[in-house]
Amino acid sequence: MRSPVELVYPPVIAACKTLFRVLDLRLDVRGAEHIPAGGGAVVACTHVSYLDFIFCGLAGLPAGRKTRFMAKKEIFANRIAGPLMRGMHHISVDRSAGQASYREAVAALRAGEVVGVFPEATISQSFTVKAIKTGAVRMAAEAGVPVIPMAIWGSQRLWTKGRPRDLTQRHVPIVIQAGEPFQPVPGDDQDQLTRDLRTRMGALLDQVQRDYPAAPKPGEDPWWLPAHLGGTAPTPEKAAARD
Repeated sequence: MRSPVELVYPPVIAACKTLFRVLDLRLDVRGAEHIPAGGGAVVACTHVSYLDFIFCGLAGLPAGRKTRFMAKKEIFANRIAGPLMRGMHHISVDRSAGQASYREAVAALRAGEVVGVFPEATISQSFTVKAIKTGAVRMAAEAGVPVIPMAIWGSQRLWTKGRPRDLTQRHVPIVIQAGEPFQPVPGDDQDQLTRDLRTRMGALLDQVQRDYPAAPKPGEDPWWLPAHLGGTAPTPEKAAARD
C-alpha cells in the first residue's frame, strides 16, 4: 500500500487554521511528542463533539503526520463532506459490515499511516468516557503498532449531540491531550487491554477538564460540564438511556 497522494488534506488543514484564527479559538495541544514521526499508530480519542476529528488531527501536525480517521459511512455519503473525506483518505465504516473497514485500517497501519478512532463509537452526552470497543487494540496488535490515547475538551461547546451548534463562538479554549503510547501484542488479553485503554483515556479527560481555563458565567447553564463537576450534562446512566 503506497502513501496516498495529498491533494485535499493540505488545503483543508489550511482552511481550518484560518477559521481557528478568525474565531480566535484558544488551541492548546499537549503531548504531541507522543505521535511518532514515522510508522503506523492508532490514535484512540475521546468523543464529545461532532468536530473532534478536526482537533484530534492537530496533534499529529508537529510530527508532519496526517491522521486517517475511521468514520461512519453516512458522512462519506454527504455531497459536501463525502468528497473531502475520500480526498483525505479517511476510512469509511459500515457498521453492518465492519470487517472490510477493519481490514482497510490494518492495511493502512502496516503501511505506516496514523489511524484515528473514537472507541466510544458515538458522542458521550455525559462528557465522561463511555464503554469502548475492542477494535483499537485489536488493530494495533494485528498491525504491530502502538496505541496513543487522547482526550479533547472544549469542542462540545461548539457542536455536540443534543444541542444546537454554535460555530461562530469566539475565544473558546480547546484542549487536545495525547498520552503515552502502549503496545498491544497478539495473544494479549484484548478485553483487559481495552479496559486499560479506557482508564488511560479517562485519566487524560479528567486532566484536561481540571486544567480547562474557562468556566460557565454566573447564571449561565453549565450544560457543557459533566455532572460530577457541577454541570447539568446527564449522568452516565441517564446518557446511556438516551443513547
